[in-house]
Amino acid sequence: MRIKELLFLFCILLLGLVIFTSCNQSSKIVDNSNDGFTSGTYKFVFDESLSPLLDQEMYVFKSTFTDAHPEVTYSSENKILDLILNNKSGFAIMGRTLDPTEINVLKNRNLPPKIGKVAVDAITLIVAKNSPDSLMLLSDIRGLFKNNNNVKNLVFDSPNSSVLNYLKKISGSESIKQSNIYAVKNSKEVIKYVATHQNAIGFLSYSWLLEPDKDYQDAANNIAIVSVKDDGAKSGYYKPSQSTIALKQYPLRRSVYIIDCTGKIGLGTGFASFLQSERGQKIVLRSGLLPDSLPGREINIKTNL
Repeated sequence: MRIKELLFLFCILLLGLVIFTSCNQSSKIVDNSNDGFTSGTYKFVFDESLSPLLDQEMYVFKSTFTDAHPEVTYSSENKILDLILNNKSGFAIMGRTLDPTEINVLKNRNLPPKIGKVAVDAITLIVAKNSPDSLMLLSDIRGLFKNNNNVKNLVFDSPNSSVLNYLKKISGSESIKQSNIYAVKNSKEVIKYVATHQNAIGFLSYSWLLEPDKDYQDAANNIAIVSVKDDGAKSGYYKPSQSTIALKQYPLRRSVYIIDCTGKIGLGTGFASFLQSERGQKIVLRSGLLPDSLPGREINIKTNL
């Protein structure tokens, strides 16, 4: 074979290698961050409906590890999924896990997700104070999303919210086009709206009702939590609490998940480890939600009385 032919063949092989490498690299998230396990900067995206809990966790994490500078964006569930599945974000916390199809999409892009559970939340129904709608069966709640003649206004934090997606799933409604369903700016606005509208039912994470901030404290004082009963349950109606969530008496429960597609040991891994550590789980416990793993309790026994 002539030298020119050899050179030509070598160039073709080299070009093929470059194309293969660049295609393989394009499947990965473009990551220019310089972060370590408890240091540096990385961009996180969290579910807005869970911000009361995650704000507390992030505050303690940053106070403990002062070299860590995570950048947090709160968004709706649908937006978070879009960012994760299109390689625009590598670390998220949501009110549900990924389904098998979503996991396969990431695996096919060499981004197998690490998924961990942090807490158990309750989707809570709220009405205006003194509203007659203080008790509801689970079947009644499902019916709210199938009855076009319903006179109640159903209020959510976002048209793409995880709370609305949860209710769609349990009601068996893939799309909801009822004119009585409203989306406001965020969970605070759900509380404010319901507090001043007797014909409204609001849906939000239980975490928003446990320690209200001053900017919506007055509104929170003018709403009531609806007690819910599973139709097949032998016992009565329950409001959400750590005990009713733990005992599975309150039927509208969901888990809080970490989705880590960073593909490295960095700030995302460090924060995930913190959330699942005893300290992180104690913060969940103090927040009023149910920890994924109950922290141990130290008991001092005095022998000399």
